[in-house]
Amino acid sequence: MNKKRKKDNKKLSFKIMLRLYRYMVKTLPIKKKMVVFESNGGKNYTGNPKCIYEEMVKRELDKKYKCYYIFTDTKTQIPGKAKKLKRSGLRYFYILARAGIWVSDFRLPWYIIKREETSYIQTWHGTPLKKLALDLEQLNMAGDTNLKKYKKFFRMNTGTWDYLISQNRFSTEVFRRCFAFKKEMLEIGYPRNDVLFSNNNSEYLADLKKKLNLPPDKKVILYAPTWRDDEYNTEAGGYKFSPRIDFSLMQEKLKDQYVMLVKYHYLVQDLVDWTPYQGFIYEFDKSYDISELYLAADLLISDYSSVMFDYSLLKRPMFFYAYDLDNYKDNLRGFYFDFIAEAPGPISKTTEQLIEDIRTYNRAEYQERYDAFSLKYNHADDGHASEKVVDLIVEKAEN
Repeated sequence: MNKKRKKDNKKLSFKIMLRLYRYMVKTLPIKKKMVVFESNGGKNYTGNPKCIYEEMVKRELDKKYKCYYIFTDTKTQIPGKAKKLKRSGLRYFYILARAGIWVSDFRLPWYIIKREETSYIQTWHGTPLKKLALDLEQLNMAGDTNLKKYKKFFRMNTGTWDYLISQNRFSTEVFRRCFAFKKEMLEIGYPRNDVLFSNNNSEYLADLKKKLNLPPDKKVILYAPTWRDDEYNTEAGGYKFSPRIDFSLMQEKLKDQYVMLVKYHYLVQDLVDWTPYQGFIYEFDKSYDISELYLAADLLISDYSSVMFDYSLLKRPMFFYAYDLDNYKDNLRGFYFDFIAEAPGPISKTTEQLIEDIRTYNRAEYQERYDAFSLKYNHADDGHASEKVVDLIVEKAEN
């Protein structure tokens, strides 16, 4: 069978499934105690949905309710009694048509219909520094530059959300506007950050470093940059990893005291050869839960990523490698606040400057700014966000 026929057959099969799905949405009764979870569009088992689901497992609610977790690859291992759903398969459509509760940190596909009786808890995935959604003034995402169409579909999607989790008052204000969200905001902090409270102790951290095979006598740097809108690889179907950082120089100057963990953004698809940096750089798959890496790291290097808001809960040093700051701020996204004024750590534009900033870091120089940053962005996180969301799930399922 030639490629064109295979493609045509696949399209036809999908159209038939969509028709069946629309029929199921109109005819099948809702099951209030059926809960569906999805992380990053089914790409992995991480983030807020994972932590909410694991709180349900902790309470043994996975035995009481029918729980499902959506994946593009169902080989992913998960705890508890939840059944894994293959994204866009026939059973996927059947379960979404019947489930009383959806929990996701990403937009669901345009063809998914949210029934009035279904409660959709949108957890989102970060406090925004970069402009989002309806606030964007230009678009260059995955090669798509049609901003009007993008905003139209974004507005349609956000209109299906019943609850939206916010990490702080700042996010609440931004989300109301950029998502045109008018329903119930849950300003409770992020469930994924609960472990930064419960597991931030010497015993757990020592065990964690052993688990990650990290040398006990060296400090750990976590490098976790965001993605660039204009660096999309059409062939790979994802964004490039091109951070403009001299890893060889980092290794040469810091290897005696430090090791480095590298964690890509989940949208990055590049495969990087790290073998020249063996013993200094430890790569972690984008599906690896970054919360554990936060705990293992003595300091963070990032750029404009929302990891800064989560990691700041640990009160550890943060460094910002912003080699393309002017271009990113003025030509790509734009920022919601003055990044240079508020960043709670040194901003470096070259590898040499970054190394020097790490070597000469004096916490006292940044303490006032760090305290202000924490007060503004960390006030809601208290280690109990997962419990609060599960309480809501129980309320919706039982009433």
